[in-house]
Amino acid sequence: MKKEHRLGHFHMFWYTVLRYIVIGLYHLYFNITFEGTENIPKDGGNIFASNHRSYQDPVFIALPTRVPLSYMAKEELFHQNVFFTLLIKAFGAFPVTRGKGDTQVIDTSIEKLEKGRNLVIFPEGTRSKDGKVGKGKTGVALVAAVAQVPVVPVGINFEGKLKFRKRVVVRFGKPIVPCEIGVTATDPHSLRTIKNEIMKNITELVH
Repeated sequence: MKKEHRLGHFHMFWYTVLRYIVIGLYHLYFNITFEGTENIPKDGGNIFASNHRSYQDPVFIALPTRVPLSYMAKEELFHQNVFFTLLIKAFGAFPVTRGKGDTQVIDTSIEKLEKGRNLVIFPEGTRSKDGKVGKGKTGVALVAAVAQVPVVPVGINFEGKLKFRKRVVVRFGKPIVPCEIGVTATDPHSLRTIKNEIMKNITELVH
């Protein structure tokens, strides 16, 4: 995939305005800090692979990121009510059916990347209740291997449940470039290689 597409200036202007408003609100509500922000690419067309702690995770990742995000969300979230469905779609969410080989999700992911958006994937597939990082699934590895784009590992850290003034630390690791770790194909060995590298880096950021 070539990074030839960029989001329009109008789109970026309003996204930037909205992002700074949300940053202010989140700093008021949470005691939140960001580490490793120098590892965040300034352009779009990148994957952010993170552990999954709460429904706030996509926002936590988006706050220090200049380019709008798209993210996979479980299909059930799109059947709750019309307003909520329109809201999460407006913020870049698209449905994925868990436990099934949904090839459309891969196509949609590539499409989002090609349009210049960043893509958030939670490799564990579900939220962790105890904060420990799970094994992860190969979906993120498949998208990364097909698109050949950098994967930025993210570790979201907090203890207990999210509440007012809860301390939250979001850490961004160095981008993982598939071809630099020898992954140029989508065979099972290559997918395991990149998945294991991604999950290892995420785990190191969660402490």
